[in-house]
Amino acid sequence: MMTMQEQGELCFPLLANTSCRRTQRDPSTAALSSILLSAISLIIFTLNLLVIISISHFKQLHTPTNLLLLSLATSDFLVGFLLLFQIFLLDGCWFFGDLICIVYYVLNYVIMSVSIGSMVLISVDRYIAICDSLHYPIKVTLIRVQICLFLCWSSSLVYNFLCFFNSLKHPGRSNTCVGECVIVVTYAVGITDLFLSFIGPITVIVVLYMKVFVVAVSQVRAMRSRVGMVTLHDTIIKSSELKAARTLGVVVVVFIVCIMPYFCIAISGQDVMLNASSSAFIICLVFFNSCLNPLIYAIFYPWFRKSIKLIVTLQILQSDSSELNIM
Repeated sequence: MMTMQEQGELCFPLLANTSCRRTQRDPSTAALSSILLSAISLIIFTLNLLVIISISHFKQLHTPTNLLLLSLATSDFLVGFLLLFQIFLLDGCWFFGDLICIVYYVLNYVIMSVSIGSMVLISVDRYIAICDSLHYPIKVTLIRVQICLFLCWSSSLVYNFLCFFNSLKHPGRSNTCVGECVIVVTYAVGITDLFLSFIGPITVIVVLYMKVFVVAVSQVRAMRSRVGMVTLHDTIIKSSELKAARTLGVVVVVFIVCIMPYFCIAISGQDVMLNASSSAFIICLVFFNSCLNPLIYAIFYPWFRKSIKLIVTLQILQSDSSELNIM
């Protein structure tokens, strides 16, 4: 006969023979963890919502580069939503059913793929802006960027759906007890994802930014020595593009550092079972990156600081606020 204390340790006391057991934690630690994750989720929501509102509302910010930042902010905003589900996994119990469990993990993969794709597009944008500045307005237009982003989001969704089709078709088959939420990443899927979602894109990003760095250094030297046939107008444009390349370069480096631990497990040589305990650090590091991007914008972009002030003071509610000059 199971005692009341033992029943209290079960995720589903009415299913005594099949229910998972709760992770035993100190009550104060459990409360602190929940508060901390809730606070991080709120910060992610708030900061990325400010980015989304800023770029969407002010017409002066409707540029190809900012559209890429909007895509990145949207994926980060969704990360804040998924983080709320992570709170329920702290005690090792999942109460939303097997299908929602698989969907939760698949959405994590989709959002990560979208973020990586957005980083690649940002690198391409900076490469063209710095290395082929004369043709940048022709090659990089709002319509083309919108098409690229649509392909990025749709391909990420289709790719991850195919990778985890069997898990979606048979949810919960990897669970050992009721209330568990795990997804098995096979070695084959892990290696494929490693090359398509990490090694390939990161290689493209590094190569493009190395070329941008070389051109940027030569441009700075030319500007300082005033050597070369460069007009004042072209110099001003180049200076602004160089600053944007520096800022977005910081965003890319921070992103790579935050997602690298996850992809390291793909080459472990064994099937990897991701659950609340084994992936806690990796998941939190990826979530943490979603907080950092808006902070980087606030440090390097004066327009973002100005737009935050206009949003917080509700000046964007004025009829002509979208036409304001915030650059």
